[in-house]
Amino acid sequence: MRKTLFILVFLIFNFIWSQTVVGKLDLSNAALELIKQDVTYDPSYFSIDYPNGDVPSGKGVCTDVVIRAYRKIGIDLQQLVHEDMKANFGVYPKIWGLTGTDKNIDHRRVPNLMTYFKRQGSEKSISIDAKDYLPGDVVCWNLRGAITHIGIVVDKKSSDNKRNLVVNNIGHGQVLEDILFDFKIIGHYRFASVQPTN
Repeated sequence: MRKTLFILVFLIFNFIWSQTVVGKLDLSNAALELIKQDVTYDPSYFSIDYPNGDVPSGKGVCTDVVIRAYRKIGIDLQQLVHEDMKANFGVYPKIWGLTGTDKNIDHRRVPNLMTYFKRQGSEKSISIDAKDYLPGDVVCWNLRGAITHIGIVVDKKSSDNKRNLVVNNIGHGQVLEDILFDFKIIGHYRFASVQPTN
């Protein structure tokens, strides 16, 4: 009986580990794949398909990096954010003066992604310790004023080997950069699967 219980606990632990650690590395790898694509920074509003809609492949902003990387691992943030906003519109930011959802743009706004990730129980603490930011983590920054930014921590190290690098698009395409602590961090999330809302 004890041996059976031990094996069961071991299998459960391995499953949980694979869903967290392996899922994170998958997102890191998906983000790294994006830097091979030539993308021009373009914040224009686009009418896109739903679900699984995307702006033109050669265009995008910081949120599109996150959306495209998650889509590569089978998670459609466009649909997830849209459905959650439709059901819980009152808890999402009202920065843009909207009175309803817009499946073309809602998931492409940093504050909406932050709200969604937090509602999924994926929020992690914000620190100044590089070891707290693992491959596959999503980080949000305040650049200045109301300007926010988002990127994905990946499994590549800075030249001094002290920090993981970030795939982001801060104005010059989907690139790999050492920017983790260049701006004020306002959000840190570890979201790899669909989880129930709080």
